[in-house]
Amino acid sequence: MPLYRDECVVLRTHKLGEADRIVTMLSREHGKIRAVAKGVRRTASKFGSRLEPFMVVDAQFYDGRSLDIVTQAESLGAYGARIVADYGAYTAASAMVETADRLSEADAGLQQYLLLVGALRSLSRGEHQPSATLDSYLLRAMSIAGWAPSFSDCAVTGEPGPHSAFVVQLGGVVADSAAPPGTPRLDPATLAVLGQLLAGDWGSVDVTDERTRSRASGVVAAYAQWHLERSLRSLPHVDRTEHPSPLAPHPGGVPAAVAAVPAPAVPTPDDHDPALGGTRA
Repeated sequence: MPLYRDECVVLRTHKLGEADRIVTMLSREHGKIRAVAKGVRRTASKFGSRLEPFMVVDAQFYDGRSLDIVTQAESLGAYGARIVADYGAYTAASAMVETADRLSEADAGLQQYLLLVGALRSLSRGEHQPSATLDSYLLRAMSIAGWAPSFSDCAVTGEPGPHSAFVVQLGGVVADSAAPPGTPRLDPATLAVLGQLLAGDWGSVDVTDERTRSRASGVVAAYAQWHLERSLRSLPHVDRTEHPSPLAPHPGGVPAAVAAVPAPAVPTPDDHDPALGGTRA
């Protein structure tokens, strides 16, 4: 049977039989992979600990009839232990991998892979507030998937902003002439931090007050779940508790969306923003 290798992020696992496990991964080149890891639940397994959620591995597979088989796995990013040791980071990472799992049902490219790896690395290092890292990841993942929100110009008419009316179904802020009756309004500070989260302007995000970030988080959650067409089970459990500074590292019935003008350019992962989407260390 043909063999292939790829770099992968482990999204989730399921028990299979007495000693095996089904592992769902987002890969660098092959999209989403579901494979069987044989014997990894035995204490003598050589690579079972590497195939846990939030781990980044270089894995070898061979094609199976229904599921591929994992034959080797070498650790590239051992982020799992540090993430699960902190509740805030763990809940944020759980929402991230659930989102990546949903988005990769239809298509998954290199940008989604790099974005997730960068976000998990940032969580494991405690570079920013976990909830802020999650919000930035969600906005960027939606943008890469083709649903980039607009926080400045009108998402319907393209009229230059600033605008305060925000309609999730329409793709972001809209001019007063395009806003449906009863449209909620966002204050300038909330719109500013939303734009900063999308752009990865961490110098500004990290000094934003807790109340403004909380309002922005609500907008991000609504936007992501609308475009995913169903709720994220992990999102209600995300710990939104703010810390004085970034944590130190340690071991329905909504109208159909209206076509909008072209969305803002998607931020390209690069080395200038190591928190989200930079190349692997």
